[in-house]
Amino acid sequence: MSVAAAAPRRFPPPNGSGCRVRVLGVDLAEQLLAIARDKAESRGLGNIRFDTGDMTNLGFPDGHFDAVICVFAIFFVPDMARQVGELWRIVRPGGHLAITTWGPRVLEPGASAWWDAVEEVRPDLVARTSPWDRITEPEAVRGLLRDGGIADAEIVAEAGRQPLRSPDDWWTIVLGSGFRWTVEQLGPEAAERVRAANLARIRADNITAVETNAIYAIARKLG
Repeated sequence: MSVAAAAPRRFPPPNGSGCRVRVLGVDLAEQLLAIARDKAESRGLGNIRFDTGDMTNLGFPDGHFDAVICVFAIFFVPDMARQVGELWRIVRPGGHLAITTWGPRVLEPGASAWWDAVEEVRPDLVARTSPWDRITEPEAVRGLLRDGGIADAEIVAEAGRQPLRSPDDWWTIVLGSGFRWTVEQLGPEAAERVRAANLARIRADNITAVETNAIYAIARKLG
């Protein structure tokens, strides 16, 4: 669950740099945070801190941040509207909340080929629906924000495609997405069988790109 928040003027400048903005990144996955820390360090971004945490229990006071960004995570909680309200609560008047989610058919046709391969080996692990299916259309996102206490927001749907240079590119996506959990449940031998079948299907169907449709929502909190 990735949340980033910026709090200008609420922290002293790092190392006397004169930078007025401090950024906090929060996620449940420590490995992901380790990668983020390395990237920030390599780019000299000393004003960013990364903490392990749950966005449902951030514990910040009202109006603590000038901007809060929730990146492809809002759909992981059962009560999305409540979570929107909680993120909105910690935005100061005049500040912004941005939320991103997936649009329809994300990672297709690769996703269907993936689940077909899993079904051949471990049908008990097949999940044809995803948490974000609840909000894959702009009006669904608008309704969610309204239920979370946000009356007005800009909602933008963006169609996207990720080219695949080779079938192996698809397996990189599998291991870098939520599909990885299923790979880990399969175990090494079954995972290799699924990988072989999945990539054979990618080749046979000449799949050279997958859809990466997304929806972006941004709201400004009035004073």
